[in-house]
Formats: sequence, structure tokens, C-alpha cells
Amino acid sequence: MRYMVVVERGEKSWGAHVPDLPGCVAVSDTRDEVLQLIREAIGFHIDGLRHDGLPVPPPSSESEFVEVTAA
Repeated sequence: MRYMVVVERGEKSWGAHVPDLPGCVAVSDTRDEVLQLIREAIGFHIDGLRHDGLPVPPPSSESEFVEVTAA
């Protein structure tokens, strides 16, 4: 499966979350590390859902960049 991950830069760290897997998040000092951690978090999240007998949500989120003129 291929889930969309939102990656955000904070003042002192990077964060990532998966819209299709609520609660699946990661935080790190670097972008590369947060991507590695979110991959691991997705695996743990899916394993936990299966262990609990819950359905695994299929990937359904999409992303798009939209250009706007600054005011």
C-alpha cells in the first residue's frame, strides 16, 4: 500500500502524519529521519489495527499544489 504522508517543518523539528491513518505521526530533528520514522509508524499502526481485529483503511488521500498570487 502507498499512503500519502504530510511532512511539515517546525521551528526546531520536522513532523509527519498520515491523513488516512488518524493518530499515525512522527517527529524528528531532520526531514530524512522523520520520513524513516513515519514509515516505521505506518507499519506499527497497521500491525496494531490487524492485531485488534480492526479494518485497515485503504489509502484514499490525495495531494495537489495550488499556485496563488500573494496579496
